[in-house]
Formats: sequence, structure tokens, C-alpha cells
Amino acid sequence: MSVRVDGKKSDGVPEGTKRLSRLARIAKGPRPESVPTVVGWVGIIIGLLNIVAGVVPRLRWSKFHTWAEVLPGTVTQLAAAGSIVVGILMLMLAHGLKRAKQRAWLAAVVVLPIGAAAQLIYRHSIIGTICSLALFAYLVWHKPSFTALPDPRSRWKAVANFIIMGGVSFTLGWIIVGSQYKRMVGDPSVVEQIEHVIWGLFGFEGSIRYTHGVDYTVGYSLGALGLLTVASTAYLAFRPAYPAAVLTEEDEDRLRELLAKHGARDSLGHFALRRDKSVVFSPSGKAAVSYRVVSGVMLASGDPIGDVEAWPGAIEQFMELAKRHSWTPAVAGCSETGGEVWTRETGLDALEMGDEAIVDVADFSLTGRAMRNVRQMVKRIERNGYETKVRRVGELSPTELEAVQKAAEAWRDTEDERGFSMALGRIGDPKDLDAVIATAHKAPEEGEEPGPFGDLQAMQHYVPWGPDGQSLELMRRDRSADPGMNELLIVAFLQAAPDLKIKRLSLNFAFFRSALERGGKLGAGPVVRVQRAVLVFLSRWFQIESLYKFNEKFRPRWEPRFIVFPNNRDLPRIGFAMMQAEGFLELPRLLRRRPAEPKPCMDDEKVSVAEVTRAA
Repeated sequence: MSVRVDGKKSDGVPEGTKRLSRLARIAKGPRPESVPTVVGWVGIIIGLLNIVAGVVPRLRWSKFHTWAEVLPGTVTQLAAAGSIVVGILMLMLAHGLKRAKQRAWLAAVVVLPIGAAAQLIYRHSIIGTICSLALFAYLVWHKPSFTALPDPRSRWKAVANFIIMGGVSFTLGWIIVGSQYKRMVGDPSVVEQIEHVIWGLFGFEGSIRYTHGVDYTVGYSLGALGLLTVASTAYLAFRPAYPAAVLTEEDEDRLRELLAKHGARDSLGHFALRRDKSVVFSPSGKAAVSYRVVSGVMLASGDPIGDVEAWPGAIEQFMELAKRHSWTPAVAGCSETGGEVWTRETGLDALEMGDEAIVDVADFSLTGRAMRNVRQMVKRIERNGYETKVRRVGELSPTELEAVQKAAEAWRDTEDERGFSMALGRIGDPKDLDAVIATAHKAPEEGEEPGPFGDLQAMQHYVPWGPDGQSLELMRRDRSADPGMNELLIVAFLQAAPDLKIKRLSLNFAFFRSALERGGKLGAGPVVRVQRAVLVFLSRWFQIESLYKFNEKFRPRWEPRFIVFPNNRDLPRIGFAMMQAEGFLELPRLLRRRPAEPKPCMDDEKVSVAEVTRAA
């Protein structure tokens, strides 16, 4: 008897029986969970075949063409245009079919018989017809596999559709016009061909003439492409709006109640209150998971909020919602405890993504050789006339708070706000009066004009981490201020922390810190050295190494953070969604939804928390 890798004994089934069972498995077809993926790829193939059938002059593959000759010529030419339109629609529906979307299934069931008829009438292809009808029957048979609901959407998708579909229609139209060059009357130039395509897309007759009735084929095809572009754009523009995920006031109040009881467990807990997130609660209401949907990825950040005993209920609701919409579930920046619960309850996998820098206030001191650089920098800046203030938000006057808010906006280092996992997106909210703001001030020199914000030179914003902790959320400074403003304010915060009854500070994340640290040590292996070399190379754009070194200045303790994901093939998609959420990647403006409120970032001599530190 053989022994399996997991240590369980095999049942001793003969090899021949196993082979028969595998053949029976193949005969049954794909498993139910694999049906949407298979259908999506088959839909892509059939869509391409339909487009080729409409663009390329017909090839008489069967004896059916002798029957089709009795049909009016306009019918066969219209079928050519219909074949192209059906092909485009199938390519558009393929992604929805792979994600098991209900509406994609319904549209495909309507489109496939039309494509089969077009194949039969125009190209006389029994093979193409059978393929379309076979996929149609397969979809009907497996209807229960397509239950996913629509994604959140916005009206900008109509604009994106018009641009993309318009470009595709123009390209295909040009191919259609050019593919019939042997039957063109005369020798029209490229400009004339382009004009013919544009007029045809709008339903008008162009200047080019064809022989053998090809005018009808080209005319119907161009008109159908233009009609498809207009119709799909109108549908997206006028369909009923489906609300995007947004944190409601009631959800926020419930989350604050949970944070008041259990907020000390996770330094990322307060960031669940971002108002461009949504939230699912456990059936008992004692735990919750906040998330945002980005490019089909349902992205949570940090650990669930609330009682650990109720986490499984919230996680179950999260996974059920992801399944209902066919979103890819993922968690960024959860703790080791959170990762263990997520993987145990869902069967997902986990990967260490970096470490969080945490400074214990009681252990912090500027004395000693290790802190010499920070100590000297702070002393130098103080000698230059800078003063610091560390206060709760509620202690600032309205005038001071307004100046800090305007300065933070003006000193932003990038055109777009960045941050998601460790960014709150607001300063001075009436519900966040227990947050802390640290500011650096320097009086103008004699005869020097004060700046637009008076003597304010730099600011930092910290949000609550339970009753006795704070998490760094935002760092901004005037570019004309002396270097080292961030070090100055962090030290000022840590020195003022005992008076504010703060015992610990979460700085930010250092991505792949362990690889950077191990790869730089004597005797490091070749694999670790290669990893470090790659990270150092990427630091030219993302400043991974410089952020690790910045955190290390304050001698923190490191807590590992993890990413939770379904399987390895989903990692590129999840990584892309995380970079979008954090602001590293920006879609073209016409294709992206603008958030309701800005997301903050900070800079440290062109090193920002949102840019480099907070993509967890």
C-alpha cells in the first residue's frame, strides 16, 4: 500500500481502476466551478471565428451554399454584418462569462443563435454553426453556474465604451474596406478609404464603389459596427445606476463602536473608516470586514474589526458577497493572527509582504550610538529656529486647523492623492478629535515675508490605535523647509506621547524588509541576494529600500504583515488592484471613477508614506 504525501494511507485502488475513473471524470466534463472559465475561453474562440467569417470573403466549406443561392443577396450581406457584430459581442461577453455573470450568460444565450444563423447563411459553414449551437446548449444546461451579480459601476463606463468601441469599430471597418480591394472600382487612396469608413459607421454611403455586390457587404458591416457602438454606449449611459461601495453613516457608527471595544488589537483598524470603503458585518454584529472593489478584486485591508470570536462570521459574509458578485477575494496587510484566521476559515493562501514598524514609547530614547544620526539631525534643526507642537485635533483652534488642512493639500507631492490601507483621507473630522497633529514652526527672518501658512513648515497626522496607541497617517512639509522635518516631528511626537497617554506608535510598512535585511548580510545565499538586488532596482521607482532605512532610524520592533489570496495565478491581478487602490497605477482619467474624498499621502524628501510605505 502506498502512502500519500499528507500521511494518510491510500485505499489501494488498482491502477487500471484509477485510469478508468480519470476517463470517467474527463467524460463528465469540467467541474461546476470550472464551467465559467471554460465557457469564457470558448466564447473568445467563437467570437474570433465570427469576426473572421464576416471580414474574410466567404469560403464555401459545405454543400449548403447551393441552397443559399436562392436567398436574396441582401440577406447574405446582412448576415455578413451580423457575423461581425456577434463576434464583437462574444468577445465583450467572454470576460463576464469567465466571472459567471448572470447578465453575460443571458446576453450570450441571445447572441449565439444569431451568430449561428449568420454563419450558416453567409459563410455556409456547418462547423461554425454547430460550434455556436453547441456552446448555446452548454450554457443552457449549466445555467446554475452563472449566478454572479453585476459589479458596481458608474456613468464613466459609457464614455470609456464609446472611445474603445469606436476605435475597435473603426479598425475593423478599415479592415473590411481594405479586404475587398480587388473589387474596388479604381484605386482609392488611404484618405478616401478612411472617409468611407467614417461615413459608413454613421450609416451613410461613402465614395468608394465595389463590383459583384460587395457594396452591400461593406455597407451593412460598417452600419452594424456604428450601430453597435451607439447602442452599447446608450445602454451604459442610461441603465439604472448600481451604487458603488461607500461607507454609510450608520456603518461608520457601528464600526466606531467596535473600535472602541477592540481597536487596540490592530493598528490598521481606524483606517476601516475611510469613506470610499464599504463593510460587511458578522451575523451577530460583533465583527466586520471593510473592503473596496478594484478591478474585480474585493480587497480588504488589515484584520477584521471587532471580537476575534466573531471574525469567522464576518469573513463568511465577506466570502459570500465575493462569490455572489464573482469578485476575487484578497486581504492586504493582515497580521499573523488575522492571516491564520483567514486561511483557516476560507482555505485561502497567505504570503508575507513586509513588516510594520512599531515604536514602544517607553523604550524610545535619543541616547546611544544607534540614535546618533537622528539626534544630531534634530539638534541641528532646533538650532536653526524650528519649534514643534504636538496636540490632539480637538485642541486646535478652527483657524489653526484650517491652516493645517490647506497646507497639507498645497504640499502634496503628487497630482493625485495616494493611499488606501494606512490612509484615512481626511484631517480634522469632528468624529476624529482624538487624532493627533504634530506641527513644525519657524518664524520668518527679519525682513522676510511670511509664507502663505504663516510660520507653519511641516505637519504630521496620527490616528487612534485603541485607547493608548497612534498610527502615522500623513506627513507633509514645505519644500523650502530644512531637510529632516519628518524625523523632527516623529521625535517630537514620541517625546510628547507620555503626556498624551500614548504608549505605542505605528510608523508604517517596510515591504520585503526581511529580504532586504538578509540579503545584505555576510554569507547570504544567492537566492536572497538576487531578491535583494531586484528590490534595490525597484527602489529607483518605489523607494522600497529607502523606506526601510527611514523606519530603521527609530529602532522599531518589526511585526510581519501578510497578503491573503486564493491561488498563485491570482497574485498578478491582486497586485495590480492593490497598486490601483494605493494610487501607484492610474487609469486614464476617462476610465476611472474619482473618489468622493481625497486620500492623503506624505513625503520625506520625496519619500512619501502613501507612495512608498503604505501599499499594504
